[in-house]
Amino acid sequence: MSAIAAPSAIAGTASVLRRLYLVRFVFAIVWALVMFTTADEITPVGAVLLVLYPLFDVGAAVVDARSSRTTGSPVPLYVNMAVSLVAAVGVAVACASGIPAVLGVWGAWAIVSGLVQLIVAVPRRTLGGQWPMILSGAVSALAGASFVASAGADDPALTNAIGYAVPGGVFFLVSALRLGRKAKED
Repeated sequence: MSAIAAPSAIAGTASVLRRLYLVRFVFAIVWALVMFTTADEITPVGAVLLVLYPLFDVGAAVVDARSSRTTGSPVPLYVNMAVSLVAAVGVAVACASGIPAVLGVWGAWAIVSGLVQLIVAVPRRTLGGQWPMILSGAVSALAGASFVASAGADDPALTNAIGYAVPGGVFFLVSALRLGRKAKED
């Protein structure tokens, strides 16, 4: 009987993750488009957007943790929630100091959340659609290091954050599409 329940539970998790990944794709693209209009300096709207991005990550991790207990321990997702919440607060504080400070905090967050994404995605490989998440985690960690490095540049730009969101969104879209098969299994 457990052999019958397991595929159903996995299909349910895949279905929830598929929807979550599609929402994350749309959010990332819309966020990037709106952020692009304010990327020259930290405006009030830009500051809200910069804080909103890691807060959205917290919400996504909550949904993920609730839905995927059958695919592994939710502890890394709890870590991601805490890290993203701290990042949101850090970005809010950094906005008062300028673009270099924001990029430093954003970069540190990208490194840690990318590593957590790797830790979550690797054991989920059998679920399907996780190779894009594995690549996304690695890219996030590397991009984070480049944000930290660019924070010390002569003319740092918030467009780097946009360049982070768009590929991340595409990775979520590819994962969602690949999870489609698992989500339809019973």
